Amino acid sequence: MLFMRRPHILLLLLCLLVATGVFVFTKEKTRASVSPLQNDAYTKVLGIFTIRKDPADLKKQIQTAVGNTLKNYSVYVVDYHSNFSMGMNEAEMFTGASVNKLPIMAALYNEAQNGNVNFDKVITLQPEDIQDYGTGSIRYDPPGTTYTVKTLVRLMMQKSDNTAAFLLGNYVVGLPKVQSIITGWGLTQTDMAANKTSNKDMELLLRKIYGNNVANPSFTAEMLGFMRDSDFENRIPGDLPKDVTVYHKTGDGDTGEIHDVGIVINGNTIYYIGILTSNAGDVEAASKLEAKISKLVYDFMR
Repeated sequence: MLFMRRPHILLLLLCLLVATGVFVFTKEKTRASVSPLQNDAYTKVLGIFTIRKDPADLKKQIQTAVGNTLKNYSVYVVDYHSNFSMGMNEAEMFTGASVNKLPIMAALYNEAQNGNVNFDKVITLQPEDIQDYGTGSIRYDPPGTTYTVKTLVRLMMQKSDNTAAFLLGNYVVGLPKVQSIITGWGLTQTDMAANKTSNKDMELLLRKIYGNNVANPSFTAEMLGFMRDSDFENRIPGDLPKDVTVYHKTGDGDTGEIHDVGIVINGNTIYYIGILTSNAGDVEAASKLEAKISKLVYDFMR
């Protein structure tokens, strides 16, 4: 009855309660926001609540999905909006197969920016240049067929053309030059002559490409466009929603190498994922498993 007779007292109490609640909420949120992130986890602040992503949880999910299917594999995930990362044999060197077309492309665009490569230069196919194995259509073209350097880059990346990679890596930029450039970028586990690389190195390379640290934004957009419009979409992008953007490069080798490395983007979610294997056996089964792993990672990161 007292509150009914003196409504201003009730109003004052309500104001005090609201002010106290705002103070507590703000204090808790500020304290959570300034707390340093753990080296092995990603903490996302949601008001006064936090969600801690533990790499061990993601690793366990992947190990369960793989079971005994893959004999030797590496999975590496790096979030580009926090310090979260999860690595499984990420520093182990694998036969790179066509994944090592990424350093060739990056070195070419870096050299083009420095004025050392002309994308309009015409290359003439010679009989000894034809790489009659694996993927690509140039091997079916008659000797004497001509291509611009830009066309060869597009075929190397979108269709994983081995003859295009041979022409670029031997006549346009040269593998020794590619090696020199990428070593200078810190890719110490990538050997172009031996066709070896690691997840650690591919993450570093793709981070540099995506961040415009290999070439200018216009050239970067071209490289990412070639990686987005790949003919091989059944691994990292395979089970992801259609509105997700994936810049990636696959690779297949003679001894069971079934690879895919790339950057996945959906809204504010941006992360690297690399899956490298050896002795994988069934290509189709391994590709489906990699698509499953990719979806597990996507759901975890979202």
